[in-house]
Amino acid sequence: MPVEPAQDPTYFDHFDEIPFHQYLGLTLVERRDGYARLRLRKTATTPTGIGGSVNGGVIATMIDMATIPAIFTGLRAGTEPAGTADLQVTYLRQAHGDYIDAEAIVIKRGRQLCNIEVSVTDDEGRLCAKGRVLYALRSTAAT
Repeated sequence: MPVEPAQDPTYFDHFDEIPFHQYLGLTLVERRDGYARLRLRKTATTPTGIGGSVNGGVIATMIDMATIPAIFTGLRAGTEPAGTADLQVTYLRQAHGDYIDAEAIVIKRGRQLCNIEVSVTDDEGRLCAKGRVLYALRSTAAT
């Protein structure tokens, strides 16, 4: 059974080695409390969309996945992840180029929900998509 990031402090040290991440060409470029940046380098296995752009489902996946290191790097004691509660994506233009980045910023950390905004940009810095994620948390404290 896979180990959850909240249970393994070295999880993000091996983020790039996860087979699904390798398949997509996804790497963790930067993370700190409330912030993370993922990079997807286009490879022969990267699913594509119209005109060779990065597939919209891959962009949605990047948005969802970028939230994890942004949230978990600053996860409060007595709290554990409960999963994505809501994911919204607005596609602004096709994502072309050698790579695309997804930058996640935690806007608000509540007791039960975190609100995260994610910007997806191409290798020229053009905004290609915006994501909004609500990520659920639960208390590990005894009641």
